[in-house]
Amino acid sequence: MAGNGKLATVFGGSGFVGRHIVWSLARKGYRVRAAVRRPDLAGYLQPMGVVGQIFPVQANLRFADSVARAVEGADVVINAVGILAPTGAQSFDAIHVEGAARIAKAAKAAGAERLVHISAIGADKTSPAKYAQTKALGEEAMFAGFPGAMVLRPSIIFGPEDEFFNRFAAMARVSPFLPLIGGGVTKFQPVFVGDVGHAAAAAATGAGTPGTTYELGGPQVSTFKELLKLTLDYSDRKRLLLPIPFWMAKLMAALTWPLPNKLRPMTVDQVRLLQSDNVVSEGAKKDGRTIMALDVPRPAAVDGVVPAYLERFKARGQYAHYHP
Repeated sequence: MAGNGKLATVFGGSGFVGRHIVWSLARKGYRVRAAVRRPDLAGYLQPMGVVGQIFPVQANLRFADSVARAVEGADVVINAVGILAPTGAQSFDAIHVEGAARIAKAAKAAGAERLVHISAIGADKTSPAKYAQTKALGEEAMFAGFPGAMVLRPSIIFGPEDEFFNRFAAMARVSPFLPLIGGGVTKFQPVFVGDVGHAAAAAATGAGTPGTTYELGGPQVSTFKELLKLTLDYSDRKRLLLPIPFWMAKLMAALTWPLPNKLRPMTVDQVRLLQSDNVVSEGAKKDGRTIMALDVPRPAAVDGVVPAYLERFKARGQYAHYHP
């Protein structure tokens, strides 16, 4: 962990993906500035490096001045800020598009060597989902403000704090069924959060080609139905998988709109996302624009990671297997 004298700014450094980027950069010897809205709640990042190597600073993508301060003097900049559902002033447009534009402009003005932007597979301006539309517009804003930016598009990301396996395992605790939206045929290529963090850090520090978009997926492609079955297996629950057509899922999501996002099973926008497969494209594989090109030769598989953190959802608790 010898220092290399260089500084990296990670927007969203305390988040699900961001914290793994921070750790990977620290291992490479970078001083890391974690730009977050609440630096007072990001102290847990500091033990990931040596004393003084990692330091949280206040930044909000809705305010250009705070973004500019956060990138001042940075050699590399990474944007790992994203939302799955809007909340108040934190809208898709404000975070995914306008925020990305501010970061690109500030990184360029600060003379950063590399800029890495975390987007998502499925980013498309013509998508019916606002999430996918704004992710695509955010990519355009990045390239417009910083032509040599690198965009990473992960499929669904899994890890101990994920919003997929944990959410459905928690649902299986109280519900007699899990919703098989659209028949469960949508395909995913889940990628481990630690691998995404490592790939982003590698891209920021020399791997890959500037001005290029990479698609990040794990070693297996699975349908939504298969992933729900795995969730039930790993949490040792027996639940009915109830097929629900897309129109009905949208109606159910709309009826739960007044509830806080944490209590809603799914938003209308997320149902729309399920209408398209979420896997690495053939073009990306042919061109070598995958996670393997970013210093992750053997991405982790779902069955090697997820069972450990879903064990806590078992009916008899996570330590049940220690007892006769």
